Amino acid sequence: MNQHPPQINFRVDNDLFGGADQDQGYTNGAQITLVSPNLVDYTDDPCLPRLARWVNRHLERLAPGEFEQQNMIFSFAQQIYTPKDFTRRDLIEDDRPYAGVLVGSFGYNARRGDRLQTTQLTLGVVGPWALGKQVQDAVHDALGDEKFQGWDNQLRNEPVVMLTHERMHRWGDAEDNLAGWGWDAISHYGGAVGNLATHLNAGGEVRVGWKLPDDFGSTPLRPAGENTAPTRGGKPTGWSFHVFATTDAAWVVRDITLDGNTFRNSHSVDKRNWVAQGGYGLAVMYNRWKFSLARYHSTREFDLQDQSPIYGSFTISRSL
Repeated sequence: MNQHPPQINFRVDNDLFGGADQDQGYTNGAQITLVSPNLVDYTDDPCLPRLARWVNRHLERLAPGEFEQQNMIFSFAQQIYTPKDFTRRDLIEDDRPYAGVLVGSFGYNARRGDRLQTTQLTLGVVGPWALGKQVQDAVHDALGDEKFQGWDNQLRNEPVVMLTHERMHRWGDAEDNLAGWGWDAISHYGGAVGNLATHLNAGGEVRVGWKLPDDFGSTPLRPAGENTAPTRGGKPTGWSFHVFATTDAAWVVRDITLDGNTFRNSHSVDKRNWVAQGGYGLAVMYNRWKFSLARYHSTREFDLQDQSPIYGSFTISRSL
């Protein structure tokens, strides 16, 4: 446990980081994630809280089998989606619905050499119970910005669930990378199923820098990204840094923030089934701390979307 201590990550996404006139679409997100140390197993390891061990005994089918290394992650997140015109109170039929999403997730990471598989179960709610309007209004009050006027048209309350599974493969000499300049590449493929989102996806990431960590990527959007995967050997000490570029392509069957409520009538738009995304950023580490800043560009997500989405993400991580 001393060699692989637990970690905490805090991430903020915001489209204002993408540039002027970007306060729209996926407009804001925040997530806090707790990462367990590397575990002997998922049901008896004393590093896990008693409640987590009890849950794992009842969800054995989600947990992977025997692997060289494994850990668990627990996260709590909120996402806010809005149309472009914040002044209109009426329903804007040709733009995406107002939506707030509030979810909790827990997941299993299992590593064998340079391969990783991760499974996450997400439970939560979409609609007024997700407090999207209240959080956005509070932030805009603090910044002195005008408020969005159309929240009365947001999606209705609905419980949401999503099961995500993804697999990754890392190329690069981990030992040499920890010692100095190096590079690596991480491929990924997987998918999700649920009324929150259903999709298949694949992509990759390339990193170049000084003392690269022996993990599975720096992009915080990956299920096992941003310091959450099991690590081998020691972590870099002192200063280290790297730049990264990432891509992902997805076949989207369902996205509740575009398709609308599942069991009742609500606002929706004509979703595009194929969506691609690219991102780039910088990660800086100092002993127990890691700071990551990224910018993401996406293709249009629905017909009649005014412009391609752009947003930024900032993550702070610390080993405990």
